[in-house]
Amino acid sequence: MKYVHSCMIRGDGGRTLRAILDQICNKWTLLVVATLDAGTLRFKELHQRIPGISQRMLTLTLRNLERDGLVSRTVHAEVPPRVDYELTETGRSLLEPALALAGWAIEHVPQIEASREAYKKA
Repeated sequence: MKYVHSCMIRGDGGRTLRAILDQICNKWTLLVVATLDAGTLRFKELHQRIPGISQRMLTLTLRNLERDGLVSRTVHAEVPPRVDYELTETGRSLLEPALALAGWAIEHVPQIEASREAYKKA
């Protein structure tokens, strides 16, 4: 069977997989994961390295990534408090398929843009 995982998608009507993919494929998740590939960063450093993300959206994205086990959060007992974020093994394992998907998108930009223009004219 060529697409073995398609059976898994239908397992619970796809609810579990859709929820995970919705989180991974949102506007900011992959940017945060890719940024953390450089190593452990503090919130402010992350915020500075991801143009356009609000503090609130970065906070929500980091909480969701921590909840899903892709990012670990370490609070240091210092004054002022210091919090570090880093990818877990699961988070690092997301990089290769994410880069493959990004590569596919880059490769197909001309065809997709041409299709969008043709659709507008139709």
